[in-house]
Amino acid sequence: MSTAILTGQPVPGSSIEGDLRSLGFDVRVASDGTDAETVLAQVPGDQRVAIVDARFVGHLHALRLGLTDPRFPLAAVPGAVTARPAGRQALTRAMARENSAGGDTAVAVAGLADRISEALDADGSEVHRPVLGTLVAAVPEDPQTRNEARQAVAAVDDEAVRLKSAVKARDGFFTTFLISPYSRYVARWCARRGLTPNQVTTASLLTALIAASCAATGTRGGFVAAGVLLIASFVLDCADGQLARYSLQYSTLGAWLDATFDRAKEYAYYAGLALGAARGGDDVWALALGAMILQTCRHVVDFSFNEANHDATANTSPTAALSDKLDSVGWTVWVRRMIVLPIGERWAMIAVLTAVTTPRITFYVLLAGCALAATYTTAGRVLRSVTRKARRTDRAAQALADLADNGPIAALVARLRDPNARWYLDFPLLRALAGVAFLAGALYSGDSWLLCVGATFYAVFSGLALSQPLKGPLDWLVPPLFRAAEYGTVLVLAARAEVNGALPAAFGLVAAVAYHHYDTVYRIRGDAGAPPVWLVRALGGQEGRTLLVTVLAAVLTASQFQVALTVLAVAVALLVLTESIRFWVASHLRGAPAVHDEGEPA
Repeated sequence: MSTAILTGQPVPGSSIEGDLRSLGFDVRVASDGTDAETVLAQVPGDQRVAIVDARFVGHLHALRLGLTDPRFPLAAVPGAVTARPAGRQALTRAMARENSAGGDTAVAVAGLADRISEALDADGSEVHRPVLGTLVAAVPEDPQTRNEARQAVAAVDDEAVRLKSAVKARDGFFTTFLISPYSRYVARWCARRGLTPNQVTTASLLTALIAASCAATGTRGGFVAAGVLLIASFVLDCADGQLARYSLQYSTLGAWLDATFDRAKEYAYYAGLALGAARGGDDVWALALGAMILQTCRHVVDFSFNEANHDATANTSPTAALSDKLDSVGWTVWVRRMIVLPIGERWAMIAVLTAVTTPRITFYVLLAGCALAATYTTAGRVLRSVTRKARRTDRAAQALADLADNGPIAALVARLRDPNARWYLDFPLLRALAGVAFLAGALYSGDSWLLCVGATFYAVFSGLALSQPLKGPLDWLVPPLFRAAEYGTVLVLAARAEVNGALPAAFGLVAAVAYHHYDTVYRIRGDAGAPPVWLVRALGGQEGRTLLVTVLAAVLTASQFQVALTVLAVAVALLVLTESIRFWVASHLRGAPAVHDEGEPA
């Protein structure tokens, strides 16, 4: 139970006590500053506490935004200030300072909440102040201004504002105009029935898995049902985030579930399409795996670029300025959002193509669309990087190193390299490119033992690439290069095995490894750090897994290689899922700061 300390008796006709109770607060009244400090000391330290001016006039949703958002230790709106357990010490100090300023006399309770908010600012504490827009939050000083404030409250529909703000501010064309206009009402329906965002997220996952199962039947009716259910899953996917914003039910666990399930839904659907095609005599597993690899590499480009630049200093670029200018022209905004093929447009395209064409055509169009989107976004980010005058921080360099996912072999090479040695590949990106070139050349040759040599060179150059901080303008390309190299190696070797089950096993292995890489991203985004070192070492790192797969392909028969890929996929999946679930559930239970990651534009 949260506690709200009301400073003074509410004026006649005020709804402030009822509003606070409807938000889950136990309301206690303080007669003066000293009394408020005493009540504050009595509130258990593990509970949220709010100081609210009894004269407050405003919308209920303004109070909700200011006093119940779980993401911020300290927050305030005019006439009210709140603290979660992490901010209690700062709030207690600010109140004590206000009371001590009054000497031996009782501190006037009027305006205490706003004075404490100002004291927190003066103390250097970070106080979140939500943007209220047309919502009203005021502390009238006299009857006339109170009457004006009440009229302003009556003039604005609180619920309409709340429902509108539940929709993500920046979204894709398909979602903005064809999904959100009604999914927000689904979110409100869920909120009024006590459903949580995590429950809606789970419902979305189950719907997508049923869609994948329908696609796996290989019948036209199954494909049509799969397309319809995929859109239904996407509606629920939008509704879970809208429900979180509507009811401010943000959590670390919820953000992880939402992001993880999005990938699980899409890639499970790819597998369902491949199974359905196989029932009809068409083997499209290579296309399904290629689509998953391309989509994952696209995401890694996004993640790496953002991590490299989000806290860079002197972060200016003529290209970025041009992009901002284009965003001021209405039609270019939607064209640029659609060309990157965000999840809304992508899933709509997949659903329609599944219903009216074949899995092979669906994957052909998907691969072409994703390739165009990847070319557009990567080229733009490269152009921004080479024209940007930015100094990257140590934190950004460490994030890129974590995303690279180098293992013990690369770590050993990095330790053995002479830091004073200078040579013509003295740039991390060039070293990574050299390693990928060796690997690609060996793959092209088709010779098994030459491939092992190429993979060894690749492992060595992976270590050399990370033997110095990734602070160059294009060093954010190193992690996506490593992803493409590892996943591409698995795809090529499985396709060359030409044995039933090799490509599905490769699909499972890449899916398990990709989960590990996505999980690394979500931990970094949530300021939780990278996965533990023991896990990275146990998984072998990206260079170790690449070398292992090439050696297995060289020494085993095709059927044995298929079995080895299956065993490796199961082992990796069990290890990463067990550790990841343990980590996120434990973080949630110990009260990790709530987050709300908007993730990929819907």
